[in-house]
Amino acid sequence: MGKLKEIDGEAGQRVVDALAPIAPDFARLLIEFPFGDVYSRPQLDLKSREIATIAALAALGNAQPQLKVHIEGALNVGCTREEIVEVFIQMAVYAGFPAALNALFAAREVFEQRDALEAA
Repeated sequence: MGKLKEIDGEAGQRVVDALAPIAPDFARLLIEFPFGDVYSRPQLDLKSREIATIAALAALGNAQPQLKVHIEGALNVGCTREEIVEVFIQMAVYAGFPAALNALFAAREVFEQRDALEAA
């Protein structure tokens, strides 16, 4: 849970809470394997892991909610908005323009929400 909170902040907890009524065991697995085991490995820092994650989610093209959570996570662990945008531009080469376009629109939405919260 500590690694989840460090990366995704409140967004990660909202996912866990949303799963609790329907699949609490899945929520536990979601925390234990990716965040307890994989994200805790020392070979990559969290910024590198989040760059890989947003690239993969963008390439999938069908994981917009998860992509938005991990765009937040990437920002939380030190990625700049410019780096995130550049990752998605790179994805146009390997995942296609539609996947990159969808990822860029997801990033825009996350950036605008963060700006609105900071302005409030």
